Amino acid sequence: MEKKNMMLTTMLNTDKGENEGQREKGNEQVGGEEEGTQQENGRLMLADGLAEKGTKSLTSGSGQQVSNGFTTSTPQSPKEGPGSAACSGGTATGPGGGTGSSVPLGGLRTLVVQQTSLERPRETWSKKMDFLLSVIGYAVDLGNVWRFPYICYQNGGGAFLLPYLLMAVFGGVPLFYMELALGQFHRSGCISIWKHICPIFKGIGFAICIIALYIAFYYNTIMAWALYYLLASFRPTLPWTTCTNSWNTVNCNHYMSTDHNVSWSNSSTSPAEEFYTRQVLQVHLSPGLHQLGSVSWQLALCLLFIFTIVYFSIWKGVKTSGKVVWVTATFPYLVLLVLLIRGATLPGAWRGVVFYLKPDWQKLLSTTVWIDAAAQIFFSLGPGFGVLLAFASYNPFHNNCYKDALVTSSVNCLTSFLSGFVIFTVLGYMAEMRQQDVDAVAKDAGPSLLFIIYAEAIANMPAATFFSIIFFLMIIMLGLDSTFAGLEGVITAMLDEFPHVLAKRREWFVLGLVCVCFLGSLTTLTYGGAFVVKLFEEYATGPAVITVVLLEVIAVSWFYGTNRFCNDIQLMLGFYPGCFWRICWVAICPCFLLFIIISFLAFPPEVRLFNYHFPPWTTALGYCIGVSSFICVPAYMVYYLLNAKGTFKQRLLKSITPVPSGDQYRDYIVTNAV
Repeated sequence: MEKKNMMLTTMLNTDKGENEGQREKGNEQVGGEEEGTQQENGRLMLADGLAEKGTKSLTSGSGQQVSNGFTTSTPQSPKEGPGSAACSGGTATGPGGGTGSSVPLGGLRTLVVQQTSLERPRETWSKKMDFLLSVIGYAVDLGNVWRFPYICYQNGGGAFLLPYLLMAVFGGVPLFYMELALGQFHRSGCISIWKHICPIFKGIGFAICIIALYIAFYYNTIMAWALYYLLASFRPTLPWTTCTNSWNTVNCNHYMSTDHNVSWSNSSTSPAEEFYTRQVLQVHLSPGLHQLGSVSWQLALCLLFIFTIVYFSIWKGVKTSGKVVWVTATFPYLVLLVLLIRGATLPGAWRGVVFYLKPDWQKLLSTTVWIDAAAQIFFSLGPGFGVLLAFASYNPFHNNCYKDALVTSSVNCLTSFLSGFVIFTVLGYMAEMRQQDVDAVAKDAGPSLLFIIYAEAIANMPAATFFSIIFFLMIIMLGLDSTFAGLEGVITAMLDEFPHVLAKRREWFVLGLVCVCFLGSLTTLTYGGAFVVKLFEEYATGPAVITVVLLEVIAVSWFYGTNRFCNDIQLMLGFYPGCFWRICWVAICPCFLLFIIISFLAFPPEVRLFNYHFPPWTTALGYCIGVSSFICVPAYMVYYLLNAKGTFKQRLLKSITPVPSGDQYRDYIVTNAV
């Protein structure tokens, strides 16, 4: 419970001798010959001889210069007592809990009243770089190296880059900036923040948490596949190189770069494809979603190991996860650089680069390309997942989140572009090997682009074991960053919403959350688990997230108000957002998002995986999964209006009136009395 600030005014009727006596007594207490006094914990610094300078107003910043030379600064350590101030003279404690220290200087006594709180101070990042790497690690994920290349591949290569960049400039980056600013100003997670913006939209926070759980159910399974490949790579000959294994069929066609007599037909399957489908996934044992089959114990152990790493990385908060990302966020760039150099030296690599960069302008007339571009930029940058709100809430109040938004979003888009070269040089190499066109190389777009095509290309390279180990280790680290961030968004939201219950039980709450995510992932570990992953990817995240982002930008721009939001940013950063950002928040972003949602509803995607076409009932199931998260928004609106007091008009007015955040950044109030 926050304690109220207390203003104390004291009238002194003392003569000069008494003041001099008190000054001598005060000097004995603080060190005798010292001209100034500085408290150890940095809360209050007293400079002597400045009493006659008169009264001045406080200045903003980490330290505040007040009337007669006193400098106040924000507490740096949670161990510091809330009311300790080493000042000469008397000390007054008021009923509000503030501690005032009076220092007689000449004829003027200054009272410094500190605002105190019974709540534990909010955790902060150890370093600014911890925050930046965490955001970059969250934004640069499997979506860049796994999802972006195959979506670009599906939509005609270079033609996809134009809608992707347009959606990034007018949709992704403005929303990325908006969420960082909101989280940093209000210092709250995705649930409790809505009472400061528009209380009736609080259901958005609960919807975000449900979407994050759905992502955790299938996203970590892909890392389990990568871990399986990583463990299988520690041998002289990679197991997906030959056709003599127990899982191979008669259609398996083994070829290397020197095997010019080997013919490749449409019925042929590569060793890498059979290793992925028949050994890792074992999809041949499941007829479809209606009969998933048993759980693969190998994948279950891999996923258990992944979740163990996740738990011990986030259980203590951002101070531990901020250290882990120094490895998980930087190592993938080293691997991408190595793979790019290796891919550029492969025969036929230029064919893939041409396919990647040469646009097919006719594709731009298809709504599918624009829908995929929007979904990709939102899935990659991550507005609407609550992560940016959570990460920014641990920043200092005056941190330049505008610069952070531009830097991290630019790094994300450039990484996607770079990873496209890494993947397409290998696709050109595979097309050269098979004497096929680039667009015919990968029959099944999706994770198979990495786990089949890229794995097969690695197997045909010299030093195949080395490249395989670093590649799949990179995939795991990219996925871990996003998992850290996604779960931290849920944890921060729940801890801020229920602080009295969960604040001191963070480790147990994180353990319970990780266990729920593991149990929810069991369906993706079955023989038909790849079908479940595809279903979740198509329906549980994309449409639901875009709908949530649409409601979020409407609530902030139209209900909270763009002017009020821009004033908040000016208070934090010292400058007012430009016209471009205001127009994007008010009009352009909602229009783009609404177009995507309508297009998705009008043209539902045809979902298939390998040779399995998802039956019509799976479309209804997918919509139910997506609606199950979104339903929190209207449900909470009804709940709020029914439980509020007053007439319907009063309830409605209260539901859209934000609760002020309070003077939570002003730690001291100084008053002078003569």
